[in-house]
Amino acid sequence: MARQGGYGGGGTPNMQQLMKQAQKMQQDILKAQEELAETEVVATSGGGMVEIVMTCDRKLSSITISPEAVDPDDVEILQDLIIAAFNEASSLVEQEHERIMGPISGGAGGLF
Repeated sequence: MARQGGYGGGGTPNMQQLMKQAQKMQQDILKAQEELAETEVVATSGGGMVEIVMTCDRKLSSITISPEAVDPDDVEILQDLIIAAFNEASSLVEQEHERIMGPISGGAGGLF
C-alpha cells in the first residue's frame, strides 16, 4: 500500500511544535532588527573629508564635512565625496545585515 504525505514517518507534524518554532523565529528576527537599529556604521571619503554615520536600519545619523572639502567653485567634488561616503556606508550596512540576519534567515539577511 502506498503512503501519502511528505513528513517522513507517515504521521502528521506536531502543529504545536511548528508554532513554537515560528514564534521563536519571529522573536529572533525582532531581536536582530533591534540590534540593527542600534548598530552604527561609519564611512568616509576624500581621506576623511566627508564622514557619514548610518544606523543599520538604514537611517542617516550624521554627515560631517571638513571645511577643506567645501570649494564654492567646485561643488561637484563635494557632491561626489558625499555620494562615495554614502555608498560605502550602505555597503557596510548590508554587511551588518548579513552578519546579524544571515543566521536567522538562512543567508537572506538583506531581505529584512
